[in-house]
Amino acid sequence: MLLRLLGAATACIALLALPLPEPSPTPAPSEATSAAFSWGRDSLWYALEARFIEERKAGCTGSDSADAWAVSRWLDTLATGAYDPAAVIFDSLETAWFRWAPVAAACPGRVGRYVEQGRLLRELVKDESRHWDLEAAGARERLYRLLYGARTAIEEVMLQQPGVVEPVLRGRDEPSATPSALVHGVRIHSGDMLVSRGGAPTSALIARGSDYPGNFSHVALVHVDSSGDVSVIEAHIENGVAIAGAERYLEDRKLRIMVLRPRADVPIISGDPMLPHRAASLALERARSGHIPYDFAMDYQDASKLFCSEVASSAYRDQGVTLWTRLSTISTPGLRRWLAGFGVTHFETQEPSDLEYDPQLVVVAEWRDPKALRDDHIDNAVIDVMLEGAEAGDELGYPWYLLPVGRVMKAYSWMKVKAGSKGPVPEGMSAASALRNREFSAVEKAWASRVRVRAEEIEKAQGYWPPYWELVRIAREVK
Repeated sequence: MLLRLLGAATACIALLALPLPEPSPTPAPSEATSAAFSWGRDSLWYALEARFIEERKAGCTGSDSADAWAVSRWLDTLATGAYDPAAVIFDSLETAWFRWAPVAAACPGRVGRYVEQGRLLRELVKDESRHWDLEAAGARERLYRLLYGARTAIEEVMLQQPGVVEPVLRGRDEPSATPSALVHGVRIHSGDMLVSRGGAPTSALIARGSDYPGNFSHVALVHVDSSGDVSVIEAHIENGVAIAGAERYLEDRKLRIMVLRPRADVPIISGDPMLPHRAASLALERARSGHIPYDFAMDYQDASKLFCSEVASSAYRDQGVTLWTRLSTISTPGLRRWLAGFGVTHFETQEPSDLEYDPQLVVVAEWRDPKALRDDHIDNAVIDVMLEGAEAGDELGYPWYLLPVGRVMKAYSWMKVKAGSKGPVPEGMSAASALRNREFSAVEKAWASRVRVRAEEIEKAQGYWPPYWELVRIAREVK
């Protein structure tokens, strides 16, 4: 009898250990509509670092007025008229902006002006982009280079002068007719979107895993009622669409948060100023009406399941507003293979980072502090190097012997969900995907820890925090 029981148990374990066929990603988007962006300017980055070292040695006795004037001149010119994406003024502005960065970073008194000009640059470029065809060749790349490039330079400056700039950086307080509330010193309106970056390794993968790598991994929609109560509607991998108060939302570890608001002069909103509030009210009503699972496939057109971006886009779509005027694309084979291992099947979708580039939206405020920025940059550097490995053929695997346990946990989780709770394996995620996630997170955390130790050693030796390109180099070294 005992032998029979042992045999049956062995047979069950063997069956549970049988791997399923590896998921196959769908064909890549057309080359005419997608291509992975690459700066390809390593020589420039190292030249800027060399200039920063020279400026540090000189101290603050000099001036950054020539570089600041060059940027101001191009911004003044940009404000005078409409320019198409191929206009030379944008090349000149980008060059001047990067050239000013190491000079501004070398002296605390120069940082504030640089950050303020960065805010103006973003506003002017976003205003210009309202008239661009973002499907046209070069338009999307131009917008990305200017906005992401300006953001990256500002953060490098902030990291060299920690504590000089307030953690909350103000953008434009776009007028809105919808109910509002004050949250940690920032006025938030119903219909606003909170774009953030979580602290988990998978959050870094979401932020960087795109043809246009970014800094954000999550989108939430804000509802404010007439009494000023704030509800944040968001989709979580663990339990699908959920509602949180403002304080509960902020309790979850986030490395950065950006507040986006629809422009008041978008025609459909100027004719119906309460539209953003109705979109938020619709999302809140849906979330309260019943369980909505998380959409691991990232199918932004299927509202029966929602990933984080869909919470906002589906609610606004029902009101006649299309967010993400240009869809995000994921075209590199290695990344597509890895994401397919997590259950993703749609690679033309709505990535959180790309919402910032929507011309219909303005940046109201952004929160980030030096420690969070360090963690963010270290994680990003590790993920970038991991994705280099993916393109070289590295697999996103897991210990095969854990599959039986994973499948038992999946069955247990399924029963928990049916009972109205949640289990260790998220609804909609397979046992194999959960094990990949576990292994990926463990590898990334260990790798990031080694990068952090090495970066701190370099900081102590050279007197300044290694810039992003150095973090990437360190991540390759400690691999």
